[in-house]
Amino acid sequence: MTAASRIRGFITIGLIPALVLYLLFVIVPIFWSAYYGFFDWKGIGAAKFIGFDNYVEVVKDPIFWKSFKNNMLIVAASVFGQVPIAMILALMLMRSNFFQRTIRASVFMPMVLSSVVVGIIWGYLYHPQIGIINFFLEGVGLDSWKKAWLSDPKVSMYALMVPIIWNYIGPYMIMFIAALHNISPEINDASQLDGVGPVRKLFTVTLPMIWDTVKVTVILCISGSLKSFDLIYVMTGGGPAHSTELLASYMYNSTFNVYRFGFGSAISTAIIILSLILVAGSQYLMKRDYR
Repeated sequence: MTAASRIRGFITIGLIPALVLYLLFVIVPIFWSAYYGFFDWKGIGAAKFIGFDNYVEVVKDPIFWKSFKNNMLIVAASVFGQVPIAMILALMLMRSNFFQRTIRASVFMPMVLSSVVVGIIWGYLYHPQIGIINFFLEGVGLDSWKKAWLSDPKVSMYALMVPIIWNYIGPYMIMFIAALHNISPEINDASQLDGVGPVRKLFTVTLPMIWDTVKVTVILCISGSLKSFDLIYVMTGGGPAHSTELLASYMYNSTFNVYRFGFGSAISTAIIILSLILVAGSQYLMKRDYR
């Protein structure tokens, strides 16, 4: 047996425990949930087989499509908000001096905090009476801009995008910094000798070299946005009048508030299918060799 074969065998043996755990706690529950979507089940007692009735009801439910629309807004805010901001911060904070390390830690700090804590903090910021946002608007003479940010269906969804973007910039910034450090210094030196400007260098040198990392961040943004739940649940609970309802909160409310576990399983299966479609679509659009 060659050394390469031994290394591959060792890697395979090392991956088996993680693979088994992944199958047991991720893959099997996905199929189990899809299976229970064919039943009328309250979580206890006998489950009654009803075929595709739950799935048909999900497709016909306007709240489901309202939740899907809201989730698409969150996906757009994440992809076009978190990724560009994280990229800009990574380019600005590449050096490892004390000041930049402090800024990095500050940007990453929201990710360390519990989502419940983040939701409570932003809930106070948006509070119509004691919130600092309305207080600031009043202080600068923009009283007409004051709103009940989380109670007004016209603005509540957009108000929630801000804390969601703010909360998850840190991990993507760290990923981009790591990718930027992997670019060979010789490439940067060559671009400087050729007189390439900063903007042109970004699009012709930097982005092509870290394009795989960009694709990974987009996948994480899409998958993370489609399972967003805790922050929304703490701040609005999906209200008012389902104006901030997301697919995950819709599934939770349909499952645990009215004890329709079969219907909730059908919703979770629909979320998985939509996630796969969006991720596959994003990768198809980004599959062109940027270089």
